[in-house]
Amino acid sequence: MSFQQNCCLVEMKNITKKFAGFHANDKVDFDVRPGEVHALLGENGAGKSTLMNVLCGLYFQEEGTISIENRIVELKNPKDAILNGIGMVHQHFMLVPSQTVWENMILGLDNIPQFLPKHRVIEKIKEISKKYGLHVDPEAKTWQLSIGEQQRVAILRVLYRQASVLILDEPTAVLTPQESKKLFQTVMQMRSEGHGIVFISHKLDEVMEFSDRITILRKGRKIATVETDSVTKQRLAEMMVGEKVAFSVDKPDMDPGKTVMEIDNISVLNDRGREAVRNISLELRQNEIIGVAGIAGNGQNELCEAIVGLRKPVSGKIYMFGKDLTSARPKAYISEGVRYIPADRKGTGLIPNMNINENAILKKYWQKPVSRGFRIDWRAVLDFAKAIVDKFHVDAPSMETPVRNLSGGNLQKLMLGRELKDEPNLLVAVHPTWGLDVAATTFVRETLLLERSRGASILFVSEDLSELVSISDRLAVIHGGEFMGMIDDPSSVDLETVGLMMAGTPASEIFPGGKS
Repeated sequence: MSFQQNCCLVEMKNITKKFAGFHANDKVDFDVRPGEVHALLGENGAGKSTLMNVLCGLYFQEEGTISIENRIVELKNPKDAILNGIGMVHQHFMLVPSQTVWENMILGLDNIPQFLPKHRVIEKIKEISKKYGLHVDPEAKTWQLSIGEQQRVAILRVLYRQASVLILDEPTAVLTPQESKKLFQTVMQMRSEGHGIVFISHKLDEVMEFSDRITILRKGRKIATVETDSVTKQRLAEMMVGEKVAFSVDKPDMDPGKTVMEIDNISVLNDRGREAVRNISLELRQNEIIGVAGIAGNGQNELCEAIVGLRKPVSGKIYMFGKDLTSARPKAYISEGVRYIPADRKGTGLIPNMNINENAILKKYWQKPVSRGFRIDWRAVLDFAKAIVDKFHVDAPSMETPVRNLSGGNLQKLMLGRELKDEPNLLVAVHPTWGLDVAATTFVRETLLLERSRGASILFVSEDLSELVSISDRLAVIHGGEFMGMIDDPSSVDLETVGLMMAGTPASEIFPGGKS
């Protein structure tokens, strides 16, 4: 349980933050005590990340005060927050891609000598990594790391800077159950040492298991702060959205249709020039969702990029309805009805400085009615983008809003709507429910199942095994760039068995008869 001390590590009172007249936070109170995990819940766009961005110095509030151990402070920038012991691991990691892991550790710190103390920094990184079980190569370039590895770097950076308050924004969104377990061991260790942990998540089971208190926001306002052991998961969901919420979706039985894409024995290199995918074959069929399970960094991203034309295989073939697309450009894949929802929303899926209208037509700008010869019909663009926003419930102040100002959930819904607008033949979806609230997650899953019923083929990559089992028709497990096996009935296999395959045990060793 949390420490019983009179002094809060952090106390925020009447925090108000506006964007173009819109109240992202409206007179919100929030505090963090030593030795506790305080969960912060709310729908996408409820103001959770904004409130924490105020606390970590990225935004400055229009009203309200912040106290650190009973001292009122002004956190005008991230350096002020760091000096006051506040560290945040953002949902979209604030790392410099071109820099190494160790260089990211010291960016923004004071008193850095002219000749960087590389060996001392690396030694300290290894010490912290060993203590908390967050292993990563200190000399690797950040852009070369998987999303999961980048998260470890972001957490290590906060620990390196000796933060007393650690803010985790959707920390388990792209982690396997094993990785999540290790993360929470780290969190519990920090908690026992007297750190205050702010835990932003939409995974209510995790919130119920690991938090001490829970604060719920809705539309920028605080609804309640409750003791975790005094509330149920269903009640939390109702407070978040204001009505009852369904936690499951119906998946009708369907027979797969004709083959949409055939992947024949492809091998693919990663950005370091090493083989990330090795001799993978796969048949993607209509009316079918194939899930891909694996620990981050085992070739999933390279496989998906090859399937959508962003990365050329070094061997093997890719056929779309029998047509060889192996050496084709991404535009040819788009023309054949291939669509892609990448894990990296802001880096690959969307252009942060462009507005909603512009992002909506990234795969349409050369086609009618958006394009008229050598010019763009902006009235048609508005109609096209507005249809996506309305159908997929994207919450934004205006259509001219730069997408960098949207919440993670609204970014995901905008990208999903853009990719599904023209009823694709094949959808490659990587972590499509990452960081979404309960209602939005249900909406995305229902949308994918509707696309399956319509006749689309879907490749669904996730590290949430429960999610994969619930909506996949077949489940491929990847390790070290190779498939460990294909599970024809995911619901018939326990998660521990899938975990063994994810760790590198082939299906042939688990199912001696060869059936999975």
